Amino acid sequence: MSLEDKPAIATTTSLEKTWPAKESWRLFGIMAEFVEGTERLDTIQPAVSIFGSARTDPKNPHYLLAEQIAKQLSDAGFSVISGGGPGIMEAANKGAFHGKSPSIGLNIQLPHEQHRNAYQDVSQTFRHFFARKYMFIKFATAYVVMPGGFGTLDELMEALTLVQTGKTRKIPIILVYSEFWNGLLDWFKKVLITEGFISPEDMNLIQVIDEPNQIVNAIFEYYETSGFEPTAAEREIQLNL
Repeated sequence: MSLEDKPAIATTTSLEKTWPAKESWRLFGIMAEFVEGTERLDTIQPAVSIFGSARTDPKNPHYLLAEQIAKQLSDAGFSVISGGGPGIMEAANKGAFHGKSPSIGLNIQLPHEQHRNAYQDVSQTFRHFFARKYMFIKFATAYVVMPGGFGTLDELMEALTLVQTGKTRKIPIILVYSEFWNGLLDWFKKVLITEGFISPEDMNLIQVIDEPNQIVNAIFEYYETSGFEPTAAEREIQLNL
């Protein structure tokens, strides 16, 4: 066998050598996000998480409706949590900022599109989507979901999945602007239920409400008998969220 016929010997680059160490240190960064976020948000309850498109213009009816909903929730005693960016997130923070209760912004570092809005009493920035989504769920007594794109749908499906599977306590999940959501809900009924992928009872996890005052009333009615404070059993469930 000539030298040319011998198989090449694999070499490890300096980058490959340092990668395991970088990955290990990244885990400490993730832990720090969870610890810092939990400590900062632990006193804001009861709170409502509001979601929707980052691309919604301030003159858009969805923006104005989200602002109105957040203001009424804030005046009713709910802290309002949003993603901290523009669009519906800004509308939610703005409404709460001008209300009586804290406006919370959970910002995310992105290469583009996200910038911190100016209407935050409490602001926390995350590098990782999953740590940020954990905070939305853990500290929410209700979800209010406005029209939005992939990110909004991701947050909605995350909440539905966790509640459906019992990985978090049941909370009101309210979709706003029925005209936007009707097609998706029809697909749930005609396809997911028909195929047996979800149960008909799973549709009871969702409410569709368009009027701000009715949204506030629905949340109060949901907790009328149990109160907003999680029970001991619910706290135990959330430890495994």
